[in-house]
Amino acid sequence: MSDVITAAVQKLSEKVSRFDGVAKFVIPGEGAIMLDGQGVRAGDEEADVTLTAEAEVFQAILAGEMNPTMAFMTGKLKVDGSMGLAMQLGGVLG
Repeated sequence: MSDVITAAVQKLSEKVSRFDGVAKFVIPGEGAIMLDGQGVRAGDEEADVTLTAEAEVFQAILAGEMNPTMAFMTGKLKVDGSMGLAMQLGGVLG
C-alpha cells in the first residue's frame, strides 16, 4: 500500500464516522480506498459510488483546501454511480 493511500485512509477515518452505503476512492497510480458501514480501509471492491481523482486533488479535499463540489464541477473529481451518495460524501468532506 502506498504512503498516499495510508495517509488518505487515516484522514478519511478522522472525517467520516459513519456512512450508509459503499464508496470507493480511486487514486490513479496509487490504489483505492473503500468506505462503508465498517469504516475506511484500503481496498478495491464493488461500490455504490466511485470517486476518482489525482492524489493532489484528494489531498487538497481532505485538507479542506479544495471544495469537493468545485473539484467535480471543474473536472478534477470524477464520479461514477450514485450521485446522492457522492453528495453526502461532499457534505462530509467539504
